[in-house]
Amino acid sequence: MSIKLAHLPLMCVVSVLTLAVSSGPASAQQDFPVKPIRLIVAVAPGGATDILARAIGTKLAENLRQQVIVENRPRANHTIGGQVTQKAPPDGYTIQVIPEGWVINTSMYAKLPFDPVRDFTAIAIVALAPNVLAVHPSIPARSVKQFIALARARPGALNYGTSSVGAPSHMSAELLKVLTRVDYIHVPYKGQSLALNALLGGQIDFAFPSIPSSVGYVRAGRLRPLGVTTTRRASALPDVPTIQEAGVPGFEVAGRYEIIGPAGIPQAVVTRLNREINAILTVPEMRDQLSKQGADPRTGTPEEFATAMAIDTKNWQKVVAAAGIRPQYGRLVA
Repeated sequence: MSIKLAHLPLMCVVSVLTLAVSSGPASAQQDFPVKPIRLIVAVAPGGATDILARAIGTKLAENLRQQVIVENRPRANHTIGGQVTQKAPPDGYTIQVIPEGWVINTSMYAKLPFDPVRDFTAIAIVALAPNVLAVHPSIPARSVKQFIALARARPGALNYGTSSVGAPSHMSAELLKVLTRVDYIHVPYKGQSLALNALLGGQIDFAFPSIPSSVGYVRAGRLRPLGVTTTRRASALPDVPTIQEAGVPGFEVAGRYEIIGPAGIPQAVVTRLNREINAILTVPEMRDQLSKQGADPRTGTPEEFATAMAIDTKNWQKVVAAAGIRPQYGRLVA
């Protein structure tokens, strides 16, 4: 039945219009999602962020009965992709997978175009995917202690590669340098796969790749793992000690991966996404899939995630200062 507004008293017209306007957003949130979701991955294909995003995106699409489109936007340690997410409408249809290196950007870039915490919505914690200190088989070190001894005997002679300046792979090496007072050379690449290829080819001596991106090479004997960066051993490499276990107290790079969206996403949408993602991560098949790839699934509330990001920001500021790393300058534009 249609209602002709011209036949209604003025107050009734106002009431009808108010009801239509107020019920629109609420209905849209309740029905979410009604169209495909864009999942931003701010690295090239093949890295841990990309691997996790595609695994979770596939299952999320099944559960929500909507397409989840993974969109790679690499460069500048997730900053370029971050601008895409920041500028998107805050409706839950653009979200992004980020690594721990996301909050390191506040210390690494002098003119960051956004605040990694304030300008985004924390949605869900996804997994811990540790990095691993891995050397080329030609390097004689077979333990973390032997590696440190080698670095001390050859100050400035060893070199390591990373996916980008400020990435967890970079900060892992810098944290080890600070704690053990050794010296080596940083060679940044434009993506984790490029750094891995250089390590596999012997162009660099060691690296701190994520376990999801490197575990296959470790199992094939093409890389020698010496220690993982978390305080607990990784399920994918149970025989590899943590770097703390191996004799470096205070060493920890959590390797946490999470999902964010632009600031201002309605709470109902955030709650729905968090609930669906947490549910995915409790499915035994998904847990097994991620564990085999070197990622240990984690769940949490948006509030827990936001608190963790704030703490990580302060901790990494201290590491960057101790390592004497100068902020990068330059205009970052999406």
